[in-house]
Amino acid sequence: MDRPMRPDPDSLDRALVRRGEERAVRRFALLLGTLAGVAILSAFAASLFGRIDIPAADVARALLTGFGWEGTPPVEEMWRVVVFDIRFSRIALSMLVGLSLALAGAVFQGILRNPLADPFTIGVSTGAAFGASLALFLGLGARPLLGVGLLPAAALGGALAALFAVIALGRIEGHLRRDTMILAGIVVATFLSALISLLKSLDEESVASIVFWVMGSLQGRGWSHVFFILPYLSAGVAVIWLYARELDILAMGDLQAVQVGVDLERVRLVLLIGASLLTAAAVAVSGVIGFVGLIVPHLVRMTAGAEHRRLLPLSALLGAIVLLWSDVLARTLLPGGEELPVGVVTALLGGPFFCVLLKRHKRGTGL
Repeated sequence: MDRPMRPDPDSLDRALVRRGEERAVRRFALLLGTLAGVAILSAFAASLFGRIDIPAADVARALLTGFGWEGTPPVEEMWRVVVFDIRFSRIALSMLVGLSLALAGAVFQGILRNPLADPFTIGVSTGAAFGASLALFLGLGARPLLGVGLLPAAALGGALAALFAVIALGRIEGHLRRDTMILAGIVVATFLSALISLLKSLDEESVASIVFWVMGSLQGRGWSHVFFILPYLSAGVAVIWLYARELDILAMGDLQAVQVGVDLERVRLVLLIGASLLTAAAVAVSGVIGFVGLIVPHLVRMTAGAEHRRLLPLSALLGAIVLLWSDVLARTLLPGGEELPVGVVTALLGGPFFCVLLKRHKRGTGL
């Protein structure tokens, strides 16, 4: 009598792994499609909010006219300007800034292997704040440059200068280490914060402008700022996407990464520059907006896992949505029509989440 064949344990393991991967792919596709749809609907819905009450049908026609859609029924020119040139340009910029900060946060958390890292951990945002504060102190904020004025360019220059200072200070015996990068970032950020305070104390007339910019706001921004950020965003996204696999390997630890042939020094430096470029470009047009780069990657990681080929696009879409609606709250929350800095809104929303995250981190490390 023939004995029944026993299943091969290796075959069972492979089948389980394959089914797990298929479920992960389906979950990723569902999340990606859902977030993409929500982002598109949010962009239209946010166009309805403003001081002027415009019917939804006219908003839709104004957007189609602004994009040059042929055959669109005519719409009043004033409504086209309000909807497309004022509201939608700000919506597009808020989504690009949120996308940049969320992507940078995911990369910094991967590079530094620190769940509490965000785009401002290594002092890039403080460098941008100092560059902008210096331009305001010297009275150069309104000078024309590249269609957006000198202020964003000064902020971008300050952010990149801070990045190179961190890289120079973070090297030990010619090697760039993650722990020394964090310490170097703290040193650079502290020094630049002191310089910002010095500028405010030397010129009281520029204090209000400096404080408002540092708090983060999209008020008065337009299509010129969108076009300003696009080249830097595109370069940063391309670099990060090309090294997404290396980010997964870095998460396993330095020793494991070296064993599989990863050049730690080069990969860290390239990813650091790519993420810092995204942060610098975002801060240059919006000021300092916190918590987006900290919160969004964690929310995505809890639902879609830590693989960066999935984490990065989902974080980008969710970051765009989060900052878009934070900006809508910033410009509609006060009844008198005044605007709150969007950085204040993200801080109010992100502060409680950060406390919960920190508590969970302490529990996980046994502290």
